[in-house]
Amino acid sequence: MKYVIIGNGVASVGAIEAIRKNDKEGSITVFTDETYSCYGRPLISYYLEGKTTLDKMGYRGENFYKENNVSLMLGRPVTKLDAENKKVTAGGKKYDYDKLLVATGSSPFVPPTPGYEKVKNKFTFIRLSDALAIEKKVTKKSKVLIVGAGLTGLKAAEGLYPRAGKITVVDMADRVLPAVMDAESSAIIQKHLEGKGIKFCLNDSVREYSETAATLAGGAKIDFDVLITSVGVRPNVALVQDAGGVCERMTESGRPFRGIVTDDNQKTSLDDVYAAGDCTLSYDVTIGNTRPLAIQPNAYLQGEMAGNAMSGGITFKRNYLPVNAGGFIGLHIITAGSYVGEATTVRTENSFHRFFVKDNRLMGFIQIGEYSRVGILTDMIRKCTPIGSVDFQELIREPKLAALGMDYVKAVLNK
Repeated sequence: MKYVIIGNGVASVGAIEAIRKNDKEGSITVFTDETYSCYGRPLISYYLEGKTTLDKMGYRGENFYKENNVSLMLGRPVTKLDAENKKVTAGGKKYDYDKLLVATGSSPFVPPTPGYEKVKNKFTFIRLSDALAIEKKVTKKSKVLIVGAGLTGLKAAEGLYPRAGKITVVDMADRVLPAVMDAESSAIIQKHLEGKGIKFCLNDSVREYSETAATLAGGAKIDFDVLITSVGVRPNVALVQDAGGVCERMTESGRPFRGIVTDDNQKTSLDDVYAAGDCTLSYDVTIGNTRPLAIQPNAYLQGEMAGNAMSGGITFKRNYLPVNAGGFIGLHIITAGSYVGEATTVRTENSFHRFFVKDNRLMGFIQIGEYSRVGILTDMIRKCTPIGSVDFQELIREPKLAALGMDYVKAVLNK
């Protein structure tokens, strides 16, 4: 059996490990446009911050590909997928496959702003190569402008905090982290970062760039030495789309969700072609439908599912959900699920916890500062555990198995 994987992120690793559990002999070839083995993308801000080093960023050990008998084609992007004849083209050469996994991830979106081409030191912030390039340009005297106050933008701010002289963040939204925080929790994060000297210009956008300045729609002018654009990503669907695969789902409101459409086993509409990771649409148990979920743990699980399906292993439907965890200059957060239903808030001197309940289910939560055992809560969301079957008041004060009741505990332990 010839397995070909396009992309070398965590979805690729999940697929490789699953394939090798079921098939020790088949060939596995991985094509990637990057020149590095798989690394943890969330670590690039920690690299800039000086909290990790290049040799510690690998998602698996340095012998991973050799131990799994994988042919890793670094710097060799696939330019064409011929699904009818089961071939891919890379470096001008055609390669056959029996089973193919597309794990091409996503690419940063850069708004078409007048003058952007004039900016000399401009970067995005999604790959290790971005961090390495930024590292060469930022000094203690640098004025850094970050366009985008979402997770990636704020992680860029955190990474550059020890390196840059001044950091300004601009966003069209009225708050930071608009996709993962409600207004009150967002205000906590913003206040913390402002206390560290980071400036925010919200409810505004860049109207025009010069080589070293941005003029905002509201009229303000911001000088900078380094520009980082982090306003979102778009799934890399071109290979599957050009081959005739389905890459879009219409919502009830008529808004299209873009991403490779797969079944529960991560198979696309093309024969023997699977997809996993940020390039796909994922089933979100909290909304009961598919949508983009560009989250690393989900990518691994999808790759694992695809690898099992490709190699004849056991497959089953998985419930994915959005989970984001990290820190911003000493203030830690974790969020999960959707913020719908009735909200319950628990505050202490060192934490802010908010839980959302609807139809007798925990739908999502936001936790800032101190937290523990959040795996219990995410498991409840993923399994749609009825709130009435647990001691919910005890659970939100201190998540622990005892609050879930003995029936739940026995079910978990007997798995």
